[in-house]
Amino acid sequence: MDAGFEEFVEAETPRLLGLAYALTGDPHDAWDLVQEALVRVCMRWHRLADQNPGGYARTTLVRLNVDRLRRLRRELLPGRVPDAPAPVIVDESLDPWLLDALGTLTPHQRAAVVLRCVDDLDHAGIAARLGCSVGTARSHLSRGLARIRDAAAQHEEVRR
Repeated sequence: MDAGFEEFVEAETPRLLGLAYALTGDPHDAWDLVQEALVRVCMRWHRLADQNPGGYARTTLVRLNVDRLRRLRRELLPGRVPDAPAPVIVDESLDPWLLDALGTLTPHQRAAVVLRCVDDLDHAGIAARLGCSVGTARSHLSRGLARIRDAAAQHEEVRR
């Protein structure tokens, strides 16, 4: 194993895990996404080491999440087997109402909102990560943020 890759993994894993948790809302799914993204970076490390492996890992993570959500929509499970708690630790925590609100968004809307708020990307950066046009990314972000604002307003009304 390349020492540079090991340093990359150690430095980027917390950031990737935070992004994945914001995308999925579940620490176990987040860890699965991070692991798969890191495997894909490792497979291409000799080409990525001198470029932007962090950007490649984040883009891969976002696209893996969109694929995961598409796959979950197609699968109809008869019941859910309870997961045994595992020691997955996410440093960043999100308010439960925000996780619920993010859960109501489409996969692309959620990814656009998370990429804007967590990774601080502009429309072009979001479009590049999602693999769509800038106009489509702008639309996903606008609609997602509008739904988040509505949820925030409802949350404030309930708190009063």
